[in-house]
Amino acid sequence: QVQLVESGGGVVQPGGSLRLSCVASGGIDSINYMSWYRQAPGKERELVALISSDDSTNYNDSVKGRFTISRDNAKNTVYLQMNSLMSEDTAVYYCHVQEHSSWPFPYETDYWGQGTQVTVSS
Repeated sequence: QVQLVESGGGVVQPGGSLRLSCVASGGIDSINYMSWYRQAPGKERELVALISSDDSTNYNDSVKGRFTISRDNAKNTVYLQMNSLMSEDTAVYYCHVQEHSSWPFPYETDYWGQGTQVTVSS
């Protein structure tokens, strides 16, 4: 049973910083890529940042220059460093992991975390 555990969410003042962590556990084989999504009230879930197996990254235009995604594949962990936070960043942030398995045949599985609330307010 694979489980994604997120931590680091909370309430922060505008201009402040938070660091989100997501640990994948429960017998995961290998990870193709890890990513962060977010969903604000009344809006669709959107991709925030993604990091691939070759460490290449992609960011939502709204967070470029402020957020940084990183990974530690040996620990099956992905991080999201969020700086210069603004009210528009308020949302539930979800961790997403794509697992690659090889037995009994090659296949991929997608997993989602429960989400962690990030609130930016003065």
